[in-house]
Amino acid sequence: MSPHDISLAPLVGREVVIDIASPYVILGRLSAFDDHFLLVEQADVHDLRDTTTTRENYLVDSRRHGIRINRRRVLVARREVVCLSRLDEVVG
Repeated sequence: MSPHDISLAPLVGREVVIDIASPYVILGRLSAFDDHFLLVEQADVHDLRDTTTTRENYLVDSRRHGIRINRRRVLVARREVVCLSRLDEVVG
């Protein structure tokens, strides 16, 4: 199965974690997607260079205490996505 065969439809309306190629991680509710972009609402765009905590610890903390919303809506270029998962699937 190709990654292009996997639908993101089951994730729409869910809180997700998006790791991208740059030192950012994006958390929020996936609202829509197309071939080029993901639309994330009630989002936390977090620059990992701004903190001494690790990516993993930041995600676990966000799962436990909630997303620290700093953007109403963001578009994420799919070509930048390294990993996408539901926030409730973060282990820790």
